[in-house]
Amino acid sequence: MYYAYPKSQQKLTNEMVIERIVRETSLSEGDVSNALISLSNIVCDAMTLGMSVDLAELGSFRLIVPSKMMDSPDDVTVAKALKTPKIVFTPKQKMRDAANEVQLSVDRVKPVDVPGVTPTPGGEEEGGEETDDPLA
Repeated sequence: MYYAYPKSQQKLTNEMVIERIVRETSLSEGDVSNALISLSNIVCDAMTLGMSVDLAELGSFRLIVPSKMMDSPDDVTVAKALKTPKIVFTPKQKMRDAANEVQLSVDRVKPVDVPGVTPTPGGEEEGGEETDDPLA
């Protein structure tokens, strides 16, 4: 049986995001870093209050609280009926379009016969340059 699975994804670190914003704006590194920290604090405060947060072209965060179905109204309590709150991110159309533009491919590798070991599909593509900033 064979199946497709994604390769490990590159990561855009906080430092890379800050550097990119500094390059594209007139803001200093400290200004951008402080703005991201403040944004995090604001979103956390809003989540604590059960509010949703709209982040313009990125999308929005909202809190959902799943619940269990109970047999009687007296059984409906916070402890029994409500599950752990979850944060849901809903991307705006611009982000969904960007995700849909990801180029997909299948790498085929020849399985190696190792007694007692099942070959794992996948592999790395050859060639191409790696950079620290995949968006540069």
